Amino acid sequence: MAFGIKREELQLWKDKVRSGKIAFITHYWIDERFPGMKTVTKVGCADIERLIKWGEKYGIPSRYIDNRSQYPHFDLLGKRQVEILAAENLLEQLKRFEK
Repeated sequence: MAFGIKREELQLWKDKVRSGKIAFITHYWIDERFPGMKTVTKVGCADIERLIKWGEKYGIPSRYIDNRSQYPHFDLLGKRQVEILAAENLLEQLKRFEK
């Protein structure tokens, strides 16, 4: 379940993904498979080759691409989420969910 983001933010992410750009969106997230995780960052791009290359930059294998929708993406969680958002100079996406 995703929450904590505005409809406009989600639409902007979807538009960027569809246009073949690497796009990031972070939101609150609850999933029983990942106890203790409260946020996820989705890194999406409709250009699969571009997304694969982006993942390789961070050592993320292409098998982790969630490609079940028209918005292919990687899910970033926990420590790797923080490391990658810092490397991409996007920590503000995560900081807005700290409380």
